[in-house]
Amino acid sequence: MVHKPLCFVLMPFGKKSAGGEKPIDFDAVYRDLIKPAVEQAGLEPIRADEEQAGGIIHKPMFERLVLCDFAVADLTTANANVFYELGVRHAAKPRTTVLLYAEGQGRLPFDVAPLRAMPYPIGSRGGPANTGASVKTLVDKIKAARKNLEKDSPLYQLLDGYPDLAHEKTDVFRSQVAYTAELKNKLSEARKLGRDAIYEVELTLGALDDEEAGVIVDLFLSYRGAKAWPDMVRIFDKIDAPLQNTILIREQFAFALNRAGNSEKAEEVLLDLIEQRGASSETYGILGRVYKDRWRTASNEKKPTKAKGFLKQAIEAYSRGFEADWRDAYPGINALTLIHVFDPNDKRISELRSVVEYAVRRKIATGTPDYWDYATLLELGVLSHDRVLSEEHLADLIPRVREPWEPETTADNIQLLADALPNDSEERAWILAVITELRSVAKDKTV
Repeated sequence: MVHKPLCFVLMPFGKKSAGGEKPIDFDAVYRDLIKPAVEQAGLEPIRADEEQAGGIIHKPMFERLVLCDFAVADLTTANANVFYELGVRHAAKPRTTVLLYAEGQGRLPFDVAPLRAMPYPIGSRGGPANTGASVKTLVDKIKAARKNLEKDSPLYQLLDGYPDLAHEKTDVFRSQVAYTAELKNKLSEARKLGRDAIYEVELTLGALDDEEAGVIVDLFLSYRGAKAWPDMVRIFDKIDAPLQNTILIREQFAFALNRAGNSEKAEEVLLDLIEQRGASSETYGILGRVYKDRWRTASNEKKPTKAKGFLKQAIEAYSRGFEADWRDAYPGINALTLIHVFDPNDKRISELRSVVEYAVRRKIATGTPDYWDYATLLELGVLSHDRVLSEEHLADLIPRVREPWEPETTADNIQLLADALPNDSEERAWILAVITELRSVAKDKTV
């Protein structure tokens, strides 16, 4: 499943006078110039709905302006909606906005005159003329924007330190998105009751591709909390393309695909995401889980050679995730545990253990620790054969459990370490007690 980057098109609709002898047919400009150029540049064009362009800009419009990877804005006629949308875009994105305007249709307003914009000729019927050359020029400009690291937003160019939009961690996103408090409360209550209650809330919504981003993300993550993987997969295809194309949603879609038994498609989504957006600890962490699950399946099927290959892939994915962001200890502890399973004498273990522990302790010292930080300390305690420390971290972890699959995942990881010990080992006995406690917490969290 290859997702083309999205390009949002900001422009007037229909035929509008721009100060020339004849009105310009902007639908023809889109059809014959902008749309083919965007597609030839390897992007997927999205044009604003005409009814939205003529009135109040809805929240989904703002979301498209912020979430789309690229934008093309036609500044001809100095259309008020287009200029407002351009201002929103420039405030949200430091780069990847391409400007154009029709030649001979009056000057651009003073505020945007200094910006680099591509002129295109207009024919006698009001549509674009010399479309072959104009399309080629626009394709080149869009491709240049894809490669160019320079900022094209005046805000980002002129104001030092003007902030780029940060990609929020999945586990804190729900608490930070802003939308109707009543609906947020309904989903919060539904999560306590389980999948069917969440589905009842979903039925009260309108078309998902027209809903606010915050609602969709919360619904998506609510199904995750209920371990309703098929529902996450189901609603992915129903949501708006710009939101569907975001890193967070695609990562969680792959997460759900893998949990639903479709690891091949999950792997495809994650590799596509890495190719398009680059390495990240979260993406590689989920990819590592895909390979780890394949390793377990092959091991249970008594296919040692196949299992060994998947285990190596899992270690590599988790290691790359930790290398992508040393502050995120989650892929680091997973790499460490699997390396220990693969070869307890591996020279990497001692060094990696120190780095992972430093990373998680620095995270906790910032005052923003979460479940996974204490789960990491627990696994480090088990790896260090320290019963007292492990039990202390278990006590710290339990109050921070949010969803039942979290302690289940930690229990499964620690089980790998217990399985490597002799059955009559005293150490194995207390590790199994830790695992039992984790599974009991997961059961209590499950409806």
